[in-house]
Amino acid sequence: MPEDRFLTTAEAADRLDVKPETIYAYASRGLLTSVRGGSRRGSLFAEAEVDRLAGRGRDGRRPAGAVERIRTELTLLADDELYYRGRRVADLAGTWTAESVAQLLWHGGPPRVDVFAAPPELVEIARAAGAALPTGARLTDHLRVAVAAAGAADPLRFDLAPAAVRQRAEAIVALLVDALPASTERAGGSLAARLWPALAGRAGTPADVALLDAVLVLLADHDLAVSTLAARVAASARAHPYAVVAAGLGAIDGHHHGTASSLAHAFLVAALPDPVGALADRLRSGAPLPGFGHRVYQRRDPRAEVLFTLLRRSYPDAPVLAAVDALAAHASGTFPNVDLALAAVMHAAGLRPDAGETMFAVARTVGWLAHAIEEYRESPLRFRPVGVYRGERPRG
Repeated sequence: MPEDRFLTTAEAADRLDVKPETIYAYASRGLLTSVRGGSRRGSLFAEAEVDRLAGRGRDGRRPAGAVERIRTELTLLADDELYYRGRRVADLAGTWTAESVAQLLWHGGPPRVDVFAAPPELVEIARAAGAALPTGARLTDHLRVAVAAAGAADPLRFDLAPAAVRQRAEAIVALLVDALPASTERAGGSLAARLWPALAGRAGTPADVALLDAVLVLLADHDLAVSTLAARVAASARAHPYAVVAAGLGAIDGHHHGTASSLAHAFLVAALPDPVGALADRLRSGAPLPGFGHRVYQRRDPRAEVLFTLLRRSYPDAPVLAAVDALAAHASGTFPNVDLALAAVMHAAGLRPDAGETMFAVARTVGWLAHAIEEYRESPLRFRPVGVYRGERPRG
């Protein structure tokens, strides 16, 4: 028997989120079939059988409305590394463009060098809608308005044929970039070159554009983060691509997800003159340390490491780098994450305080659309969990 198709008792327990003793109970009840381990000690269980049971209740029956396991071919998080379709993202950043990574995630084919463009009439509609926002609106507010306005104006938005969705995905990403207000004229060309003026109020140098391209690559997807799950749920209802992106944009508008870089940016403002003092004040307050640690990564955030390396090449004398080094040296038991790296980019390049969440939103739109393309191939409405009612019991 091929051992790579079988799981040990511990592996089966981990996959089913139960104790090893429960696995033996399942086997005794006939819910799992135990086989002898051969060269591996202990019992083995067929992976396919374990996966089938994972989609059922613990009594072996599928409860009404169970949430299905989400299988994806897009992104892998393993051993503190990030991979897109088997390619290490640290190797893609700095060598692939955001457009090429989008094409990799959307259809898995070899990258092309296309320029993403949106229909001019949709860009004008999106800009006009954004012009009604107050002066102090964040750039992510403009993104939400832009995708809603453009979706309402696209009569073919419900065409979910694969080729049509991929074509519309390119247009949506381009639309988000081109609809943002910019105080200087945008240059043509890549997404990064067109996005930079909205973030910096000036045209980007080749080094600036390359740095931003790397940011967009590093942040394009991160498995089933909360915003990606929101996007997949929308896609499961056969929401059109604009609505899928709107669902993702709604989910990132919180300090535990898409706006975390803004908190890290504010922390660095305090840390620039006195890193150790800022760290001490934060520790004294008992509040979490912005830009440090991660729920998934255990020892290092590979995206942060790549971004800090590229930032040191582009802005080697930026004062924020010394502050980051001092913070990392004194923040024991944790590590800098990508939010701190984004905040450092914002300080070094003189970007808007909300530039980090804007870069995150534009980049992650690529991933949301990739997950939507994947979800459109699944059965519709497969996400229907059953609530655990805790209110008053029915009377009479």
